[in-house]
Amino acid sequence: MALKAVHVSDVPNLDQVPDNSTLSLCSTRFFKGVNDVGDDEVKFGYNLPKFMVIGHRGSGMNILQSCDPRMKSIHENSILSFHAASKFPIDFIEFDVQVTKDDCPVIFHDNFILTEDEGAIVERRVTDLTLAELLCYGPQKEPGNVGKNLLRKTKDGRIFEWRVQNDDPLCTLQEAFEKVEHSIGFNIELKFDDHMVYTEEELTHVLQAIMKVVNEYANDRPIIFSSFQPDAALLIRNLQNTYPVFFLTNGGSDIYIDIRRNSLDEAIRVCLTGSLQGIVSEVRAIIRNPGAVTRIKDSKLCLITYGQLNNLPEVACMQHHMGVDGVIVDLVKEITEAISDYIKPAKDYDEDSLFVEEAEKQVTTKPRFTQHELSLLLLKISPELIQS
Repeated sequence: MALKAVHVSDVPNLDQVPDNSTLSLCSTRFFKGVNDVGDDEVKFGYNLPKFMVIGHRGSGMNILQSCDPRMKSIHENSILSFHAASKFPIDFIEFDVQVTKDDCPVIFHDNFILTEDEGAIVERRVTDLTLAELLCYGPQKEPGNVGKNLLRKTKDGRIFEWRVQNDDPLCTLQEAFEKVEHSIGFNIELKFDDHMVYTEEELTHVLQAIMKVVNEYANDRPIIFSSFQPDAALLIRNLQNTYPVFFLTNGGSDIYIDIRRNSLDEAIRVCLTGSLQGIVSEVRAIIRNPGAVTRIKDSKLCLITYGQLNNLPEVACMQHHMGVDGVIVDLVKEITEAISDYIKPAKDYDEDSLFVEEAEKQVTTKPRFTQHELSLLLLKISPELIQS
């Protein structure tokens, strides 16, 4: 079942952080790329420079059926949403990229786009549309033009008008590179339909179209590729060695024919086999199986999580304590503030010291969660949310 929108106030406050603790989460020393090393060394080893907060689809996904207005504030995966997220101390924004029929990479999450025509619901696959056809949906850039009414279907089949407080036109990957603050990294999810089987030729064609735009417009912007499609993740790793590639998994919450998608251990195996740099896991899989964090780190892989539980400050901070490398969140303001309070930088050091590099690293004032507190927190989180 789908998760419900969660209010931060629903979780008891375990905060013991000093009022004056502050931290700019943006790193000035992002990685510049992935360089292959000698055959005798581990090619998949990779370290993120710090604990990262990543804006989900910009400043958060839209849940149109939610009673929480924050989930309907700004149209997801839009330039407006990316700008809104970049006002906070985040490291990356995450967004979904598909390729249109005429080979243009566009930013859109759902496999199908819906509108209403003379009372009938019209549903089209995004990848079956040309760029011009896709951009006819929703708000238009040209004054006076009216686009097709945009609808959205939920996982349970209900259809809602895609109405948000601050709307914005659909956009392309090129536009994101051109218009979004350059210091913001891009976590580009390579989006494919879970219910379709793709040939290597089909996957390669799509990925090459995406890489063409990346190569032309990325410059030195930090980029991470990720995908739930294991073959796509492996292929993008083979097509380039500049940017890290992470394998996306829900850790077994859903079962797929492709067994590589059905557990964290399978995800580790995919990464090690294909020299990928990390895993992006649904957070419930980590909470249910915290020992997996150790196995992932022992495999020299990075670990980022996603999911609505990450919108709870205590859950985000708990994962920093567990050794998770970053969280993808919808409530960017709330979580960046919580992480800033939980972690504080070293302030006093001699700039001429040989240890200045170490002094610049983030440090926690002290572990904010004892094992007992972690156990209590897990008990307080609704079992329905963890198991659903």
